[in-house]
Amino acid sequence: MRLTIEVWRQENPDVPGFFEEHAIEGAQEEMSLLELIDYLNDHLVSEGRDPIAYDSDCREGICGTCGITVNDQPHGPVPNTPSCRQHLRSFKDGQKLRLEPLRSSAFPVIRDLVVDRSAMDRVIQAGGFVAVDAGTAADADSMQIGHGRAEKALDFAACIGCGACIAACPNGAANLFAGSVLNHLSTLPQGKPERSKRARSIIQEIDESFGPCSVYGECAVTCPAGIPLSAIAAVNRERARAALRRGKDD
Repeated sequence: MRLTIEVWRQENPDVPGFFEEHAIEGAQEEMSLLELIDYLNDHLVSEGRDPIAYDSDCREGICGTCGITVNDQPHGPVPNTPSCRQHLRSFKDGQKLRLEPLRSSAFPVIRDLVVDRSAMDRVIQAGGFVAVDAGTAADADSMQIGHGRAEKALDFAACIGCGACIAACPNGAANLFAGSVLNHLSTLPQGKPERSKRARSIIQEIDESFGPCSVYGECAVTCPAGIPLSAIAAVNRERARAALRRGKDD
């Protein structure tokens, strides 16, 4: 399989980047995008050149670390599939692939395909947790949670934090990501005591670091975890609830 690769190269955040073109011979259809980069890096290293830097961890589609943009699509052409699960069989022999980092003003490029996603970490730090006093945790089966409620919470907890939803959004909004956190924790009784405080903290963080949501819907199409578009409704719902209950839950 012959492919032409245009890959983004950028030495560090302080210098401008550029696209570098490579002709690939001998690629196999069963290769993933990450295996294609490995294949190209083997050739670059053998020639004494710097390999392409990219993030990678589990390669099983569950951590979100590997996210890149492929032909202007976060992760690649197959909907709801992370970069490590995108395979070359989705492309044609002789096709040109443009590989670049996830594009968002909230994700500064560190090197080549590696971006800084600490803006998402700050959202989790702001409210993606529950507080339980040490030594007071109840037995696991003492708090009954209905099957439907538990399944709903797990559906929203499936977010892998890859940032593709933000890169796919024309506004760079993080409402699908934040909404999944708010939906997950507001559904379970463990998250109720600090629900209003959590909503205010998370929403303040996304207002400061990301763009506004205009319900374009690209976020749900690209999300590898299949978080539904309905998750974004939690942001305005929890914002309104927190405003109405200010002083009552603090």
